[in-house]
Amino acid sequence: MGAEGESMLQLAAEAFQSRNFDLAADIYECQLAGARDPGSRQELMVKRADALTFGGKLPEALDVYRQASEIERLKPVHLASLVEHLSASIRRQDAGCGQGRGEEAGAAAAAAFPGAGATGCAHADFHCRMCLSFLFEPVTLPCGHSFCKRCLEREGGERERERPVVCRQCRDSSRVADVQSYRVNVVLSGLLAKRFPALHQAGRLRREGNGLYAERKVEAALEKYNQAILMGEMAPMDHILFSNRSQIHSSLKHYKKALRDAEVTCRLKPRWSKGHIRKAQALVSLGRTEEALREYLVCLSIEPDCRLAKTEAHKLLSHLLAPVTDHGPEHISDYSSILSSRAHVKNAIRVPFQTLSPSMLSSESRLPSTPPAQRDTSESGEGKGQGKPEVWRPVLCFPLKRKRRSSEEEEAEERRQERTDENKRSRSEPTAATDSSNCDGGDVLEAADLECSLCMRLFYEPVTTPCGHTFCLQCLERCLDHNPKCPLCKEELSEYLVQRQFCKTVLMEKLISKYLPTDLVERQKIQREEMAELSNLNKNVPIFVCTMAFPTVPCPLHIFEPCYRLMIRRCIETGTNCFGMCLADNVKGFADYGCLLEIRDVKFFSDGRSVVNTIGRRRFKVVQHSERDGYNTADIEYLEDVKVEGVAERELESLHDAVYDQALVWVNSLKTEQKERIEGHFGPMPEKDSELQACPNGPSWCWWLLAVLPLEGRAQLPFLAITSLKNRLSGIRKVLLFMAQCRHR
Repeated sequence: MGAEGESMLQLAAEAFQSRNFDLAADIYECQLAGARDPGSRQELMVKRADALTFGGKLPEALDVYRQASEIERLKPVHLASLVEHLSASIRRQDAGCGQGRGEEAGAAAAAAFPGAGATGCAHADFHCRMCLSFLFEPVTLPCGHSFCKRCLEREGGERERERPVVCRQCRDSSRVADVQSYRVNVVLSGLLAKRFPALHQAGRLRREGNGLYAERKVEAALEKYNQAILMGEMAPMDHILFSNRSQIHSSLKHYKKALRDAEVTCRLKPRWSKGHIRKAQALVSLGRTEEALREYLVCLSIEPDCRLAKTEAHKLLSHLLAPVTDHGPEHISDYSSILSSRAHVKNAIRVPFQTLSPSMLSSESRLPSTPPAQRDTSESGEGKGQGKPEVWRPVLCFPLKRKRRSSEEEEAEERRQERTDENKRSRSEPTAATDSSNCDGGDVLEAADLECSLCMRLFYEPVTTPCGHTFCLQCLERCLDHNPKCPLCKEELSEYLVQRQFCKTVLMEKLISKYLPTDLVERQKIQREEMAELSNLNKNVPIFVCTMAFPTVPCPLHIFEPCYRLMIRRCIETGTNCFGMCLADNVKGFADYGCLLEIRDVKFFSDGRSVVNTIGRRRFKVVQHSERDGYNTADIEYLEDVKVEGVAERELESLHDAVYDQALVWVNSLKTEQKERIEGHFGPMPEKDSELQACPNGPSWCWWLLAVLPLEGRAQLPFLAITSLKNRLSGIRKVLLFMAQCRHR
């Protein structure tokens, strides 16, 4: 191909990128006239067909694809644009009528089963966001969301070599570690088993069936699924059961039954991509290739990244576009209906849900095996009242190359299979008699079902540990203050502790809020009263008995005792971020004067210890000593300096300046290494305040100096009690004079 040809192809590519598909198609057609190499001709044909497809000329595009396939069978890369366009067109149509379909589905389900939710089960609160089915063996992730254990294990296995597992609800992957190590949520699992025994039993049978299927005991697995589907009135609404049983039927080559179960799955969950894959697989096995292609395209319209659907759609298109080798139509017709998924999905929803009863949905039930569009649609549209069913036409009338068995062979095999299934059903039916009221447990949740095993009260801010046990957040934290192990099973929680990311268990909170509102209000009232009492900074103020602290001076602390861990946490939870600091007293427990500290930052360690960065705020006098949960508390009154005016104020200013200069002399006389160490801990000496009496605690440099002077705590303590700035300055001057005299000696 010459330079001119290359230039034209570049122009065609640019036209395609700018969405001028007609121009691109014309250029490719012109280039085809001069192409002689079969490979080049096929490539140009495919590009022209792609342009025609995106230009809305699908019939013409399919003719060109078919012509290209006559040169050589089309590969998946050749059909990628066609599949993408068809699935995107279906998705756009579905988006235009998605809300109406959802309303119709909800109305149909509600008519058949009052209270049925979006999960296809009456208990939408108890469904897994991964499989959209009833939660079985729920596992709670560190982010607080719960999923079926099997769903998480499957998700972790599929993504282990690709990318980390992400939570399907909050999309967070930072907290999701090794999903294989997560344990079942004990409280939630017990609650579901107790309140919804039929659904829980169905989940157990499903798990057993999966195990048998993995061991290639397919007949035994089918028996388990038959029992699971017959477990009560609401269990048959579980689309997972029908989807998996469809797969089992396919393994047994019962393709008609596989198709029936797949159709039920699609009715229960029209927007679930896996259901359409199951249906497509059954249709392929029955030789209904063009219908299978439609299902794969519907699947891609729901889940565009589904690899299996893409691969199979490519294969089917390549097969259907290949040259005809047996008797059949020589060209393709009726192309537009491939994009009409609206009627396809809406019809699946419109099928009366009353037909989905346990007796009719068992493995032996004779549901119609024809596609949904083939059934009577006289209930809607123009056909209403006419009494004539809408004639079904296949989505694509491709030249078919099917291998059909004789009808006699099919009927004989079906009769043999029905006799076998009838015997099995007679054995399984006695276990199916379950009171449907067992599935309606949401209305009878009791506070005892959601009670913390530590405080014996209704869960408040429930959190679940990696070992699967659930506690109130505050209860768990108090236990971890003493021992970094689970209070129940004693499993090590050091790593969990250092992260300090205690996310509340979302489902637990939702259940409590929805089903136990009165108990929750009472529990919240108790919590508010406790927080109000703890946030009072005049009565029962927490006291840290340790060292001297002064207003405006930093005071870093190493917290390791359990009682003080609790105290610091409460200060943060109440929002005050404050506690008192006092010296120890052999008689009273702690001194009568102290300083209120404000928490600025906390750094936690893996063993529960922490370093707390605080700064002094206000002085106080202790009115009453007391104790709470192992740490000291006190009723206090705050101290402020008494202001002076006139001559006394001028004398105070003169004394202040003299003492400040004296203090500077002492600081500057320190050795360089000693001075750097002081400034590294307390910061540099503050400047003089512009307004001497503006602060109720007096000049900040006074407190800085008292903190760095080499005085014992007992010698520093009286300065906190002084409310006269003049007396405090006089005391500091005496100390400085004494220090100067000691240096000269």
